[in-house]
Amino acid sequence: MADSRDKTVYRATTTAPVNIAVIKYWGKRDATLNLPTNSSLSVTLSQRSLRTLTTASCSAVYPTGDTLTLNGKPQDIQSSKRTLACLSQLRSLRQGLESADPSLPKLSTLPLRIVSENNFPTAAGLASSAAGFAALIRAIADLYQLPQSPRDLSRIARQGSGSACRSLMGGYVAWRAGTLADGSDSIAEEIAPASHWPEMRAMILVVSAEKKDVPSTEGMQTTVATSSLFATRAQSVVPERMAAIETAIRNRDFPAFAEITMRDSNSFHATCLDSWPPIFYMNDVSRAAIRLVHDVNRAVGKTVCAYTFDAGPNAVVYYLDEVSELVAGTFKAILGERTEGWDGPFGEPVKDVTKGVELDKLDSRAVDVLKNGISRVILTGVGEGPIKSDEHLVNEKGDIISAGSA
Repeated sequence: MADSRDKTVYRATTTAPVNIAVIKYWGKRDATLNLPTNSSLSVTLSQRSLRTLTTASCSAVYPTGDTLTLNGKPQDIQSSKRTLACLSQLRSLRQGLESADPSLPKLSTLPLRIVSENNFPTAAGLASSAAGFAALIRAIADLYQLPQSPRDLSRIARQGSGSACRSLMGGYVAWRAGTLADGSDSIAEEIAPASHWPEMRAMILVVSAEKKDVPSTEGMQTTVATSSLFATRAQSVVPERMAAIETAIRNRDFPAFAEITMRDSNSFHATCLDSWPPIFYMNDVSRAAIRLVHDVNRAVGKTVCAYTFDAGPNAVVYYLDEVSELVAGTFKAILGERTEGWDGPFGEPVKDVTKGVELDKLDSRAVDVLKNGISRVILTGVGEGPIKSDEHLVNEKGDIISAGSA
């Protein structure tokens, strides 16, 4: 056991990013290990716009039992089998270090106090669980000074939240489905760093910040059990698209990247609609965004933007920095300055822009629906994986504090 006289509060803090899949993860071949039925691929988004900040701390002065506080609210960590599984595996790795070097403090025996804050709505279709579990895994790994690589840690993060394994890396990240029963080959892999194609931008059109009607886990189970389209998607469609989009990323071929991204989003939502009862993650505002992306591409005469939708109504529109005025400018002209988000860290290219594509070249009904249906925009781009931080959410005495108060 740890020396009870040691009153040290050990701390490590990290930030972790949101990722938005362009080849979607949907369906599990093993629910306990969170093993997917198909591989997936995502773009890691910049933490200048979206991030989870997590402090992992441990100390002999803490009461018995691990605790987790999210956005200022205590969470029932003991009822979350996924979280407990992650903590158990991380502790086991630390115990291995302590056994090999008896001089190390026995951190594995101490209660954990984990404090996490998101700067975006939780459970609103913005991959909050991915960033959250990635930050939790990375912060505890740093606290325990584990030597495991992000690839190794992705096996653990996957068990907390499937897409979290992709948020342990930056740039363009694949999650390999794997074939082994124990899940040891179901890991994340960085296809290309953010520096390979840094011009990639993403505009998130926030349709609703409310919690979605059908949680992802429940939706997956329904789709796998009832959709006749699902098996074809998992077995044939996705493997071909994974190969094609990895080639597009390596070649920095935006038109190919865009078409694959849009087709895969459509395919994913088609399997949801094909489920019984049908699952609707998109709404009229979502469909208006789809129409307008196609209208912009048609008006320009080439593919300059692409949409994708996760299990929620929010549209993510990908485009390259060089066409920011054209693409983001068009949506800014539709939504107007009143819509929050144009002045973020990626807002400079459209700061003084008042128009992009002429609005009379766009579907007028879609313009009206979008104008009245978007609550805010988030302008962002491809970014890095988890980053160590000195902005602790637990002070040296072990007290919980807010971000910016350290």
